Amino acid sequence: MQTLKYALLGFIILVVGLWGSLALYFGDSGSGTSQQVLGWLFGFCALLTLLGLWLPGWRGPLLIGYFAIFFAVLGWWFDISPSNGRQWQADAEKLAFATLDGDRITVYNIRNFAYKSEFDYRPAYYDKTFELNKLEGIDLFSIYWMGPAIAHTIISFHFGGADYLAMSIEARKELNEGYSTIKGFFRQYELIYFVADERDVIRLRANYRKNPEEQVYLYRLQGSKDQARRLFLEYVRQINRLNRQPAFYNTLLDNCTTAIWFRTLVNPEHLAFSWKVLLSGYLPDYLYETGRLDTRMPFPLLRERALINDLARAADQSADFSVRIRARLEPLQQ
Repeated sequence: MQTLKYALLGFIILVVGLWGSLALYFGDSGSGTSQQVLGWLFGFCALLTLLGLWLPGWRGPLLIGYFAIFFAVLGWWFDISPSNGRQWQADAEKLAFATLDGDRITVYNIRNFAYKSEFDYRPAYYDKTFELNKLEGIDLFSIYWMGPAIAHTIISFHFGGADYLAMSIEARKELNEGYSTIKGFFRQYELIYFVADERDVIRLRANYRKNPEEQVYLYRLQGSKDQARRLFLEYVRQINRLNRQPAFYNTLLDNCTTAIWFRTLVNPEHLAFSWKVLLSGYLPDYLYETGRLDTRMPFPLLRERALINDLARAADQSADFSVRIRARLEPLQQ
């Protein structure tokens, strides 16, 4: 029994040590030398406390000291605040926002960059007014670059004809900052909802991302116009909230897919939570299983038809980009 107790305590010390070391190592939106040194020192304290479990004379003082330091680190970490005032990368410099006037909603700072390559682009934005009574439905993009389990998810709202508005939930990166899954757990990135023309956010991924190449799949979601309207307005509320009150991105709890699931809770018939929401690459399978995608054909065939990289490359800068990438999708709706 005594052995089991110390084994459990040792496990807690290791978990706390790993978390605290990484939190200190990454620091407050940066990883300077002082933060890195503090991270290593906390890790050393964890190992020393672990060894002290087998030294009765040292066990108590080491445990008290170690957990006192941990709670100090925890207090510092919770005191880190998100900000909209950092030096952002050019593609994340502007936040979208919207104003509502009855059934008309005007969205500002819709991103529509002109790309020569992934990192060579000309920034451009526009504002546009949409009529909520024209909202017809929602499409979902799943983008893969590292195997079947992980995908980036983008929602696009269809306002009739060739009128689509894409929304991509991402980590807002500072100038010269790269993305790290590990850093995403430690308050390193603010959260951003990119509101974009599909010629920007989809063409970037299908046509210009080369290292690694990304495979883009497009699915039409099944649901009522009322559900689409509630979800769109919930997105708008979140977008406006982030303008007033920035929030942190989190790799697990507030990312491109889990955030979508949380937004869908505004609908009474929302999708039940599943591990396939966490492993976002399997989200289309889950949507098919629950009748949220077209089930008139087997899912492997639907998935095959959903791959749009060739259509996106052919459409490229065309004004009717959104229509052309749906060339294989539209016949399914007949």
